[in-house]
Amino acid sequence: MTKTILITGATDGIGLETAKKLASKGHTLLLHGRNPDKMQAAIKAVSAINSNAKIESYLADLSDFKETVKLADEVKSKHASIDVLINNAGIFKTSNPTTKDNLDIRFVVNTITPYLLTKHLMPIMDKNSRVVNLSSAAQAPVDMAALNGNISMNDGEAYAQSKLAIIMWSRGLVHTMNDASPMIVSVNPASFLGSKMVKEAYGMAGHDLSIGADILVKASLSDDFKNASGKYFDNDNGCFADPHPDGLNRPKTSELITTMESLIKQLT
Repeated sequence: MTKTILITGATDGIGLETAKKLASKGHTLLLHGRNPDKMQAAIKAVSAINSNAKIESYLADLSDFKETVKLADEVKSKHASIDVLINNAGIFKTSNPTTKDNLDIRFVVNTITPYLLTKHLMPIMDKNSRVVNLSSAAQAPVDMAALNGNISMNDGEAYAQSKLAIIMWSRGLVHTMNDASPMIVSVNPASFLGSKMVKEAYGMAGHDLSIGADILVKASLSDDFKNASGKYFDNDNGCFADPHPDGLNRPKTSELITTMESLIKQLT
């Protein structure tokens, strides 16, 4: 049975590789990107895998909450339901780490807008749908002042905190949902894969992107993830595992979600 799958950050890296693998299986792909030229190149690359692939493209800057909401609205205007949302878009190193709203762009793109997009797409997902959130082996306790944009951090600190934060809200959201809600899982696709992010951050070619794409396809489709809601999968070790201890701390998770909701309310 074919699925309708939305992938953010699908114009390069793991997102594009995942799209290719899903296209080869005949699924309907909703590809998100920020750059029109890169989007056209991505569509061409995916179509080369399967000339009959059903592909839709969506452009949005996920450092902007309003554009994120607009993206969700555009998807809902075309689809009564979607089967999988892969929150893949992410940022590590950037020349401008502050958004126009004076927030850290790593927290916004890696943590907050995936939450916002997921919440806005919930009405067209059900108990058979899945949300796959990209995390990382790099995880560090979240500084709420940094999340609020009140202090600045270096690339590594911001990235590690943002990637633990997505695990935290994934678990926290699951605790508020009912049996009719989608499965939400966090995945470390594997460390030091050969993405543009790794090349820019560490100056290394990295490992085969297929390692990460394969686990995202599995998380999206396989029965092995059918009951994975609220869990964290560590692909470095090939198993479900506990994240950083703060990822299991419900009071800290509640504080994180409350802080994100406050920022979203102010800026949308």
